[in-house]
Amino acid sequence: MPHDIARVSPFAPQRLAEMPPIEGVRLASCEAGIRYRNRDDLMVAVLDPGTTAAGVLTRSKTCSAPVLWCRESLHTGKARILVVNSGNANAFTGKRGQEAVETTAAFAMNATGCSRSEVYLASTGVIGEPLEAGKFRHLLDGLVASARPEAWAEAACAIMTTETSASMSVSAVQAAPRSGPAT
Repeated sequence: MPHDIARVSPFAPQRLAEMPPIEGVRLASCEAGIRYRNRDDLMVAVLDPGTTAAGVLTRSKTCSAPVLWCRESLHTGKARILVVNSGNANAFTGKRGQEAVETTAAFAMNATGCSRSEVYLASTGVIGEPLEAGKFRHLLDGLVASARPEAWAEAACAIMTTETSASMSVSAVQAAPRSGPAT
């Protein structure tokens, strides 16, 4: 079976969940040619200034360059952009993987006008192949400019690796107002 075409699983949902826009979050995706043709493989989530970030990351001593980057960014607790590529995990790539992360982050900072610590990166896909950030760095300005609050389905498709269909889920909760100072 060609890499570019996969049969959709019979277990795939008949339709995607309808994700409501989230205030302060805008999404965009495009085809960057990272691994496959004729499908989106680059996604950005653009976040409003002042967005708080939290995360749980692997504790593996052999994690990828994007995970190492995010560990550092999480110390500030602020976020303005998340860049996700699919098709290449940028894991076990050594210095070249770190250089790809630095390049991607620099262009993400330029596209949003944010600081280094407000950039988050993720990669999913083949392990052990260096990521060629040059394939998509020129696309980040356009993605940031075209990001929309309702582009959840496109974003879900862009981050697929071995999946044959996108998946999304949504839940709503009512949170009680916080009283008193945060601890």
